[in-house]
Amino acid sequence: MNIGQAAKASGVSAKMIRYYESISLIPEAARTAAGYRVYRDSEVHTLQFIRRARDLGFSLKSIAQLLALWQDRERASADVKAFALAHVDELYARIRELETMANTLQHLADHCRGNERPDCPILDDLARDPDSVAEKAVVDATRQRPSANDIRAVS
Repeated sequence: MNIGQAAKASGVSAKMIRYYESISLIPEAARTAAGYRVYRDSEVHTLQFIRRARDLGFSLKSIAQLLALWQDRERASADVKAFALAHVDELYARIRELETMANTLQHLADHCRGNERPDCPILDDLARDPDSVAEKAVVDATRQRPSANDIRAVS
């Protein structure tokens, strides 16, 4: 199949397929005499694997490692599990960072009058030196929202 068909079948855009080839995440496709890329079903399956890994938040570097594990029939599933669990830890760290950002913005928005006057604690906070921002707002706001651990406990 051509690159457009491979893109449609895999859910990966033709532009990204060419990019993945350029960084050697996938091997270069075979080409017709006219120079058009040609993809086999197995290559589309690899693209689907990459798409799913991207959907789960893996970086391209991590995807390269996952592809190596996937293609290594001698690998232990424990290695794959450890790799996945390390990614889970990274995701929860990002969740905590996002919660902190959301709590800070919510705290600032709660203290903004939202009227026709020009004074605005949101803009004032953004204009501050990042090292001088009081953590009290973050701590107070964090107490008002469930944490990632609270969310996991409910699930």
